Amino acid sequence: MSAESLERRTRNYLNNNVPQIQDHGGHFEVEDVDEETGEVTVAIGGACSGCGIAPMTMNAIKHRLPDEVSDISKVTVRQANGPRAAVMPNKTDEMEAMEEYQDYNPPF
Repeated sequence: MSAESLERRTRNYLNNNVPQIQDHGGHFEVEDVDEETGEVTVAIGGACSGCGIAPMTMNAIKHRLPDEVSDISKVTVRQANGPRAAVMPNKTDEMEAMEEYQDYNPPF
């Protein structure tokens, strides 16, 4: 497989299975692909940078990509840092303590 092929498969998976990112005004970028090791780095930004549950989305991407895209061994997901990146408090810990989020499973 070529790095381009792995990048394309990663991008296709995210486009097809994580539409909430774009639907909510966010975006993702496949920043780096190491063909030999299978390591992929994805950055999410736009509205994701200001979203309190972005860490949950990032965690889901990190754990699901290797299961769904063959040849991926490790995924690093980070929030994009740009001049428009909003700094919002991380709501993940607070949400995990709330009963209604105990079984939270992003729909992708």
